[in-house]
Amino acid sequence: MTALVLDGKLCAKETENRLQAQVTELKARTGCTPILATILVGADPASATYVKMKGNACRRVGMDSMAIELPETTTTEQLLEKIDELNNNPDVHGILLQHPVPEQIDERLCFDAIAAHKDVDGVTCLGFGRMAMQEPAYGAATPAGIMRLLEAYDVNLEGKHVVVVGRSPILGKPMAMMMLNANATVTICHSRTQNLSEFVKQADVIVGAVGKPEFIKAEWIKDGAVVVDAGYHPGGVGDIELAPLTDRVAAYTPVPGGVGPMTINTLILQTVESGLKQLGQ
Repeated sequence: MTALVLDGKLCAKETENRLQAQVTELKARTGCTPILATILVGADPASATYVKMKGNACRRVGMDSMAIELPETTTTEQLLEKIDELNNNPDVHGILLQHPVPEQIDERLCFDAIAAHKDVDGVTCLGFGRMAMQEPAYGAATPAGIMRLLEAYDVNLEGKHVVVVGRSPILGKPMAMMMLNANATVTICHSRTQNLSEFVKQADVIVGAVGKPEFIKAEWIKDGAVVVDAGYHPGGVGDIELAPLTDRVAAYTPVPGGVGPMTINTLILQTVESGLKQLGQ
């Protein structure tokens, strides 16, 4: 069996081409450009790289980005003030607070301070609740990107058993809700699940979102499964042991080049959607 490669780079590129046309048309019609404000607190090199990548993605589709850098010593109150300022700035259509923030900051409080209509990264409790209830909301970018990738390759989820390994508030939990809303049967596991391999063996679709390199072993995964690896670690490996699977599963996301490009692409897509709504288009 030759597995279908779920190519996130290709899917993201196709979406960018469409978004570029939308942004060009919006600019011509309104004279306004969608703007994503990114907030980076501290000097974590990986976070700085991610923010730069998001700014580059904005520019590729003709959007603008507003890069806000705050010192490592920033307090919760100072960050809340900055978020409030951006909430009330009519030129800003999306707000991204780069995770993680320094430990002295109440990250959840700051996430939830982002206005719902500008929460293009899908990090607020309100956004999560609305998404779970199938009300209008911007989904958390990584799981929403995964859903878009599966849809692009016509992966049928209805009635399938999806096992999500991971329970983070911006990946595992919203992923499970999105799969449930797609009529899948969902099991949520995590790093402390007993007999994890037995759950994974039942999966028609396995989503690795546990944040540990190759934590999920290839031998646990049944032939013909769909494998989605949302992890990325030094050495170019994900959360799933992928190499032995490529000739016996139905489809898989490569690492890198699978889920990662779809995360940033979904953030950009949702910012354009937010800009269209806020500009009355």
